[in-house]
Amino acid sequence: MASVFKKHTTTWGRRGIALGAGAAATALVLTGCASSSVSDTELKGLSIGTTDKITSLDPAGSYDNGSFAVQNQVFPFLMNTPVGSPDVEPDIATKAEFTNPTTYEVTLKDGLEFANGNKLTSSDVKFSFDRELKINNENGPQSLLANLKSIDTPDDTTVVFNLDHADQTWPQVLSSPAGPIVDEDVFSATKLTSADDIVKGKAFAGQYQISSYKENQLIQYKTNPKYDGLLGKAKTSEVTANYYTKETDLKLAVQQGDVDVAYRSLTPTDISDLRKDDKLKVTDGPGGEIRYVVFNFKTQPYGTGQDDADEAKALAVRQAAADVVDRAALAKEVYNDTFTPLYSMVPDGLTGAVQPFKDMYGDGDGGPDVSKAKKTLADAGVSGKVQLDIQYAPDHYGSASDDEYALLKTQLEDSGLFTVNIQSTVYTTYAQERTKDAYPEYQLGWFPDFSDADNYLSPFFTKENFVQNHYDDSVIQDLIAKEQAESDPDKRADLIEQAQEREATQISTLPLLQGKSVAVAGKDVKGLTLDASFKFRYATLSK
Repeated sequence: MASVFKKHTTTWGRRGIALGAGAAATALVLTGCASSSVSDTELKGLSIGTTDKITSLDPAGSYDNGSFAVQNQVFPFLMNTPVGSPDVEPDIATKAEFTNPTTYEVTLKDGLEFANGNKLTSSDVKFSFDRELKINNENGPQSLLANLKSIDTPDDTTVVFNLDHADQTWPQVLSSPAGPIVDEDVFSATKLTSADDIVKGKAFAGQYQISSYKENQLIQYKTNPKYDGLLGKAKTSEVTANYYTKETDLKLAVQQGDVDVAYRSLTPTDISDLRKDDKLKVTDGPGGEIRYVVFNFKTQPYGTGQDDADEAKALAVRQAAADVVDRAALAKEVYNDTFTPLYSMVPDGLTGAVQPFKDMYGDGDGGPDVSKAKKTLADAGVSGKVQLDIQYAPDHYGSASDDEYALLKTQLEDSGLFTVNIQSTVYTTYAQERTKDAYPEYQLGWFPDFSDADNYLSPFFTKENFVQNHYDDSVIQDLIAKEQAESDPDKRADLIEQAQEREATQISTLPLLQGKSVAVAGKDVKGLTLDASFKFRYATLSK
């Protein structure tokens, strides 16, 4: 999401939390123990359990799956995906269309209101997008809006987006983490607005509003009668979301009935065990999630910020790593094949997806190729073992990341070419430090904002990208701009293929694994839907 973010993290693809004394007490609440602050009568309705973490309730300050999951329930969008479809349609709008290749006009419904009674007009829409760009938060989704030149609001129900260049993905961008519409009378135009102020101000116009909010602990929702959009009325009037620090606690909670639905994330072993539980049902959805390693072009070995900076040697290090990783082993030994090997940043199944890493490097049909990696390093003048310092975040990407990165370390060191240090960091710190050049190589995942190949290209490889790893290549940027503008499907697919092949020659990011979405629920739960919109909606659930 967000991962992710033109554009994007993470987060898909969008994109944890240290436990102090107070948080530790909350962890007891979330594993079924009593709490003096939350009574049984307060926990009404249907309950959701997750290990995802929230970076910010303010859409301008987050680009991660955990934050977007909350925002999807409470904020409205101009465009959205109906249940069961990846294709966007007007949400709080009656009409949305290109009036020319660089002008997209949206007509809002009449009489829209936020839960607090404030009118929702074109002014709020313009405010929502303008503030994202002005605040420009390092964890925000503003990169998704890089193509936005200006917004006109000729009247209260008309919004005109003026784009820098033609962009076939713009309607989907309006349904993405950059798309929530917020109340200009509650939100600040120049800085992030606190969750307390958002909740106190009842600044919601989605299917639900938040009645109680304890970030990364517990959120209570109730239906918003003022929502007037594509998705209709919520089937359950009250929902409680419980946040767990460990997948094992989440597994126990759904087994014991402490939560009705467990979604993101459970370990592969836990999922296999839960499939055998006749009191539960496991739902599998489309696999848009990917896992990859980022190389920081400034701080990696021979990077531009190093005393021994050498572009050719830095590239050889990245290429040699690509030659010796064993994706199939990672998928099988760590994830019980709930993930599959990924040979491009664009996952299998999307139009334009190809597998350049399979053709260019080891780990294709013949498996890892150490001799090729040795030659690549020698030809570039690299001698001796190369040290890689790889950071990862198991509280965000799952405890299986410990095994994943331990195995990755073994694979790289067994080649005889690398010495690898791995270290984990809680995600709340990780998300900040990775953008400040603290990590030469590091883990990220991506959960898409929308189901289009561009969502796996522009967030990572445009000049102002979400990854912020100092990768800047005019060729791939030109290819991305062209595919965004191309309306002919075949020509656009060809451009998307070329962009993947270009990145594979340079390896800004090293794709590893492609996963699928999984939810576990009690058998009395109805309406659980995982579809190619990649949005998990509470409003379809009932029991």
